Amino acid sequence: MGGTMNRHDPADASPAPVTLDAVDVRLLDLLAQDGRASYAALAPKVELSAPAVRLRVQRLIDLGVLQVVGVSDPAALGFPVQAMVAITTQGDVRAVADKVATIENVIYQVLTTGEHDLLAEVVCRTSDELLTVVNDRIRAVPGVTSTRVWQYYGIHTHRFSVTAPT
Repeated sequence: MGGTMNRHDPADASPAPVTLDAVDVRLLDLLAQDGRASYAALAPKVELSAPAVRLRVQRLIDLGVLQVVGVSDPAALGFPVQAMVAITTQGDVRAVADKVATIENVIYQVLTTGEHDLLAEVVCRTSDELLTVVNDRIRAVPGVTSTRVWQYYGIHTHRFSVTAPT
């Protein structure tokens, strides 16, 4: 299901805020709409030259503000059953999260506060596969004490841009 990105290094927890100007924010918005847009196509929309846009985009990437990636649609790839699984743990939550992350059907995971320690987004081909993933794979991870599952009717909103105030 593609590559993974694990962000649990405490040094990454609170990066220094990056100051963005109006051009940076506009570039982020434009790239969220079309991550394949060329620098030449972006340039007139932000009133800069293509080389200046390239430098701006590279700066945003270097600062960790921007990642240009392809986003797939799980349903179109044969995974119409999608769910959020809340996981309660005991012991080292990061160690549990690392083990849960090895389950191929888990495509997104966050550490949380409150009643549950982890939220894992799961994609499956069938409801039976979802049961197998939760019951046989997630619940079998050492340190998992309970799960709670919310199967999606569908995705209503999926944003790829967080517009920062300028």
